Amino acid sequence: MASLTVDTDRIAELLGDEAEGLLSYQPRGFSRDQLHLPGPDFVDRILAGSDRSPNVLRHFQQLLNTGRLAGTGYVSILPVDQGIEHTAGASFAPSPAYFDPENIVKLAIEGGCNAVASTLGVLGSVSRRYAHKIPFIVKLSHNELLTYPNRHDQFMFGQVDQAFDMGAVAVGTTVYFGSEQSDRQIQETSRVFARAHELGMVTILWCYLRNSAFKHDGTDYHLAADLTGQANHLGATIEADIVKQKLPETNGGFRDLKFGKTRPEVYEQLTPGDHPIELCRYQVANGYMGRVPLINSGGASGEDDFAEAARTAVINKRAGGMGLISGRKAFQRPMAEGVKLLNLIQDVYLDEHITVT
Repeated sequence: MASLTVDTDRIAELLGDEAEGLLSYQPRGFSRDQLHLPGPDFVDRILAGSDRSPNVLRHFQQLLNTGRLAGTGYVSILPVDQGIEHTAGASFAPSPAYFDPENIVKLAIEGGCNAVASTLGVLGSVSRRYAHKIPFIVKLSHNELLTYPNRHDQFMFGQVDQAFDMGAVAVGTTVYFGSEQSDRQIQETSRVFARAHELGMVTILWCYLRNSAFKHDGTDYHLAADLTGQANHLGATIEADIVKQKLPETNGGFRDLKFGKTRPEVYEQLTPGDHPIELCRYQVANGYMGRVPLINSGGASGEDDFAEAARTAVINKRAGGMGLISGRKAFQRPMAEGVKLLNLIQDVYLDEHITVT
């Protein structure tokens, strides 16, 4: 198990010129005391009052009690479904060891993660050896890129019962909100989540946006706080226990694209300004004020992975989120480096000086 020593100065150093702005910012929209925040008692305080069964509560608590973040109420999850989503060659060529599913699970364990999320095939191939050692999250729906021309749609690649039989504690799916196929995806996911809850499993929804019209005049509104926040709200509506979302980078999707419904107060009062913590807090608030906690995506791998990972974790934590689900930054490098990156993310949540604002 990795060391629990936290290097606060290192985190601030990685944040660079943004350090003071990210570590001292005070939101002007939703206040901290309006939110249901993560914590070691989250299941007792929040989830136990819902319609979730004792087995769902037990499995959610298992997620919170695993890895370096055990007992904090925060999660660090390793997701590796990119072999389908982005093709195996494109995903694993930088570090070919991860063509072998066992190394994916080993990275999650060595990296001190709360859980590992991957495909039915990846986790099923090693389940008897590892399902009792780290919580499994089976990602059931995917977009595959072998169809020509490429299309962007989510289909179910497995059944909830298969995930249950291998010992998984949770299932996940993706809905492309805003796409032509979103109605079908929402209905399929609703059925999947209902069955998962019947079996006592936790449900996690990748609440992603997908519509070519969401890119307009040089702005990518797939990353707008108002649109991603509404996607989170829809995810909570079909009883996701956790919602996964990309970190917002802009705002005003409903307003600028002139569709759907919104109000001036959303931008003037609930998300005043463009500070990333303010925008991320709007995502948290749309998950029933944190009753359905937010985990943010770690994003693609690049030149400044450690700095970007620290920045995303600080924003998520200070906004009231529950953690990060970071894959490519960790597995597209040698395992030892991947472990260090995962530990860095966890250090942000272990650092008592970095608080919810």
